[in-house]
Amino acid sequence: MKVLLVLSLALACASAAPGYEIPVVPRDLIVAGAPEGRITNGQQAAPGQFPYQVGLSLQTNAGSFWCGGSLIGNTWILTAAHCTDGAFRVTAYLGSTVRTVASVVHSVDASNIYQHSGYNAYYLSNDISLIRILAVAYSNLINIARLPAISSAYSTYAGDYAIASGWGRTADTGSVANNLNYARFEVITNAACNNYYIAGFVNSGTLCISTPNGRSTCQGDSGGPLVLENTNLLIGVTSFVPTAGCTVGGPAGFVRVTTFLPWIRDISGIAY
Repeated sequence: MKVLLVLSLALACASAAPGYEIPVVPRDLIVAGAPEGRITNGQQAAPGQFPYQVGLSLQTNAGSFWCGGSLIGNTWILTAAHCTDGAFRVTAYLGSTVRTVASVVHSVDASNIYQHSGYNAYYLSNDISLIRILAVAYSNLINIARLPAISSAYSTYAGDYAIASGWGRTADTGSVANNLNYARFEVITNAACNNYYIAGFVNSGTLCISTPNGRSTCQGDSGGPLVLENTNLLIGVTSFVPTAGCTVGGPAGFVRVTTFLPWIRDISGIAY
């Protein structure tokens, strides 16, 4: 008991200290009639601008949650494990910038959810899932985000710019958006990201971005894509933001897609 008490106090002190934040997942409970929101300080997307973007409504025993996802094959969506955790049904919306008004809608049950077996809900490690849907036809509104090639060495992407998109909140209050939004971010080193969060949350499977001027991913963006600028190369899956808020300037965390390419290949058969 004394050991547990000391550990609890240590964690409390660490989380309260500047630079030692515990992250929170940006999954959002869907509340009817709640105010509209979006990626904080982002821009509204045009139809077809992000044809790989998927909206996900997930039913759990705790309620219905909204997340994003990325189409990576005509039957496969990549998202975050914290989105699918506990879900018994998922409805996927494809081919539209307007939430729940889509060109194609598919609903699947839990048997079509492939959540990483190593997912840890506390540390958000292995925060990745695949969802299998009925085959969709590609068009100017629906197409894939390409995975990086499987190779022996990968770029860290630090210093590169990438685009995140989603229907998440515009601030730390409100609910998910009606219209898809996006923002441009600089990828930072894991060392810089690790300086902000307590030990254990940033690892080789993590990719982080800087969030200056109140611009960040936020609640409702979970599971959505981070794509290398001027490409359709998927490098991140939205995973966490600071508990202190989306607009406080702390780094936002993503699943580093290159770390999980063999896992994606083994389940979906998709690889380059």
